[in-house]
Amino acid sequence: MHHPAATPVTPSPARRTVAKAAAAAGFAALFGAAATARAQAATQISARTLDISVTSSALRRGAPVRVILPTAYAAQPNRTWPVLYLLHGAHDDYTSWTRETDIEAFTEGLDLIVAMPDAGPTGIPTKWLDGTDYEAFQLTEVPAVLRGTYRASAVRAVAGVSTGGYGAMAHAARNPGAFTAAASYSGILDTTLLGVPTIVDAIVARENLSAWSLWGNPILQLLTWNSFNPRSRATGLRGTPLYVSQGSGLAGGLGDWLPEALESALWPCAHSFTALLGLLGIPVTTHYYSGGGHSWEYWKKEFTTSWPILAAALGI
Repeated sequence: MHHPAATPVTPSPARRTVAKAAAAAGFAALFGAAATARAQAATQISARTLDISVTSSALRRGAPVRVILPTAYAAQPNRTWPVLYLLHGAHDDYTSWTRETDIEAFTEGLDLIVAMPDAGPTGIPTKWLDGTDYEAFQLTEVPAVLRGTYRASAVRAVAGVSTGGYGAMAHAARNPGAFTAAASYSGILDTTLLGVPTIVDAIVARENLSAWSLWGNPILQLLTWNSFNPRSRATGLRGTPLYVSQGSGLAGGLGDWLPEALESALWPCAHSFTALLGLLGIPVTTHYYSGGGHSWEYWKKEFTTSWPILAAALGI
């Protein structure tokens, strides 16, 4: 496995973390007052992990969030904690990171909260045409609950797989200063690239939803598609430490063909995104690898590889 070489960044990690924390605090102050979500009783899953049901105005329903608390949470009742948001992929749910990875054991002893919010059955955390707004849920309502009930600080980083990788980059690009770092593992990072709207529509259709119920017709509503496209909003990522990984899929020629075919289809998409970042002079750490599939087998490794970037941004 090849390890990515970090792109040089001028500010020191400590100075960058302080600056991004200040920006995040401003973002929280701007949107925190608008949050109308309420946390219901939590269900204890393990010693540090619990599921919260959030009554959400943005979703017009209750929605779950899985939370992993710091090991020292109870012992330090006056402390606040940075938050790592982990976003799930399509046709999965908010339990995927604890089901597929050892994230609870991995964060044992670390000074952070891990939050895994619901993104619906498609795993696309955005605002839909009908007004259902997963972006507001994940960026406004969930943070308000974590601040008010679980002593979360304003320092936040985000990472996601597949459509969650889309969400990580879209959230950070559309809301500059909201996150101190963002990481995408096999994410959909250029939603308007030739052939990609077909993939997005297929994800929506698989959940028995109208193909154009997301952002509308990709041609007639191109402005809407661009508004939610990480590549089109790339300038909003300036100053945010970024990590992008992507496999070439079928180039590897092994294993289950469908995950490899999807990974292969997203290969140009990732390159389109990071190439524009290069043209804009926005640093990004990339890991492009031969073969690989659209699956947790690869995403687990990529999370571990990206961890130093996320940890530094969280001040850990």
